[in-house]
Amino acid sequence: MRKLIVLALVGFGAQLVDGSLGMGYGVTSSTLLILAGLTPAAASASVHFSELGTNLASGFSHWKLKNVDWRVVARIAGPGAVGAFLGATVLSNLSTEAAAPVMAAILAALGLYIIIRFVLGVRPALKKALTMKFLAPLGLFAGFIDATGGGGWGPVATPALLVDGRMPPRKVIGSIDTSEFAVSAAASLGFLFGLGAAGINWGFALALLVGGLVAAPLAAYLVKVAPAHLLGVAVGGLILLTNSRTLLKTYDVADGTRWVVYGAVLVLTVVGLSVAVQRQRRRGPVDEEDRAQESVSV
Repeated sequence: MRKLIVLALVGFGAQLVDGSLGMGYGVTSSTLLILAGLTPAAASASVHFSELGTNLASGFSHWKLKNVDWRVVARIAGPGAVGAFLGATVLSNLSTEAAAPVMAAILAALGLYIIIRFVLGVRPALKKALTMKFLAPLGLFAGFIDATGGGGWGPVATPALLVDGRMPPRKVIGSIDTSEFAVSAAASLGFLFGLGAAGINWGFALALLVGGLVAAPLAAYLVKVAPAHLLGVAVGGLILLTNSRTLLKTYDVADGTRWVVYGAVLVLTVVGLSVAVQRQRRRGPVDEEDRAQESVSV
């Protein structure tokens, strides 16, 4: 019982981060379940089943608060579901750990770029709509990574859309969170196909679900009211921190050095937030950037 309560609290915290920054639920929850003794496939399966409920609650909350661009959801959700189903069936039979450090390095670089972009106020001069040619491959790849890694839909798709620059951060986060339901459903089917129902810890999945359901509306509200530049820097910091952790663990870096790196990333993020706030005060109202980006988002 104590373990289930702890898992519910983890689900709450993970969904609060995921729903407000567009990533973190799968990675956080899967890591804890693996530490609890589940295999990577069983942990990812349990997390994805819990996400069926949290994604619905999160998507509904984002929709009610107008954080969702449904045209983007329609273009990325289908390919994401295909990638997730393929990833789930692959993970049920083999490991994809060899690709982890490569992906982590790419995402860490993207995280650093996002921080710099929102600190400096760089606005990409892209005017054309987001098309299937861009969104379909992104969804397919992000869905595959999500299922094989126990999380990855947000960490891959969110920075890609933020770097692209055609959507304000709140729309990116809301749209990615909403489309994740299709990804979780497809991954769950893939795990049922590959593992069978006996391979899933339903108690763990339910505990995570309960915590996530409580956090979903609060996270969506935070996205609605938070300034775009602060969301951007916070997302970039989270991406950089999580992928730095993956790289340091992969290459077995000493604990002391790891904490120095974590501290440096945290300091960089806090300084970035401070600089972004000061820059925005000099530029004027924060809503102007959102309105300008929304006009070319799709």
